[in-house]
Amino acid sequence: MSDLRKSRPNRLLWYLILIVILSAFCYVTLNVWLLPYSIEHAETGKMTAGYFLYAAIGLLFSTPTPFWAVFIISLFIEKTGIRQMFRNIFRTENKLKTVLVTGGFCLLAFVYAILFGTPNGSPWYMFPLGFLIMIPFVGIAEETGWRGLLQPELDKRMPFPFSVLVTAAIWLVWHFPVFIDPTSNHYGDSVVGFAITIFIWAFALAAIYRSTKSVIACALYHTFIDALGAVYDWNALFDGFPGSPATNVYRVVWLGAAIVLWLTAKRKETDSASEPPPLECGTS
Repeated sequence: MSDLRKSRPNRLLWYLILIVILSAFCYVTLNVWLLPYSIEHAETGKMTAGYFLYAAIGLLFSTPTPFWAVFIISLFIEKTGIRQMFRNIFRTENKLKTVLVTGGFCLLAFVYAILFGTPNGSPWYMFPLGFLIMIPFVGIAEETGWRGLLQPELDKRMPFPFSVLVTAAIWLVWHFPVFIDPTSNHYGDSVVGFAITIFIWAFALAAIYRSTKSVIACALYHTFIDALGAVYDWNALFDGFPGSPATNVYRVVWLGAAIVLWLTAKRKETDSASEPPPLECGTS
């Protein structure tokens, strides 16, 4: 029986190999061959076949490389099928708990944006619209791999804080192409500020997964965070370095909330493991 949380021989290795291969392909295609078309579009607004190809590859293959890595593993290596893969993505053991945990972290981000964010001039309906559009192309596209496979597999090999740090480091390196693409919205941003954000959110997402065992919960939180960029200056809000006092206070609050959630989930796991098995009743 397939389960994204079960260990498979060479599962982690296959995932890392596929992430490198797929990311390298997208990098060469987008940042070498098709980049001139993106620059032309940024300067003139002209839609060309080259830019359409650039945008399509970015949307369908570059951002979803974690999803495609898990897809290949499920379909061709483990041969468990697409249906089981999506069951694993959408599995939610405790729906109420998942809603409360995920909603709490989304509320934390929303309050921060309301209090300290700078509106970018877009109408408010762009936030829910962006959220709906990004659920498959950002949230599920990334979290299927990062929290659905990589984090749980690393958890089996090392203590939780170290597994989160390794996941965050890989997640950060995977983002590096956006800092050298002059048409990316991260071009010119502080890599240090972005790295701090990535590490904090890696703890938050890992804690959400540890508490809910739900990939879709992580996908929804990830999507919510990115959708804030539809109405706020996202980079100034999250990636500034050294950052405003409010930014740094919220970074501490975010990290603290993630650690508390992780410790609570860990304690419950320990209590469950220490409970004696139920007595078996038999007939004489």
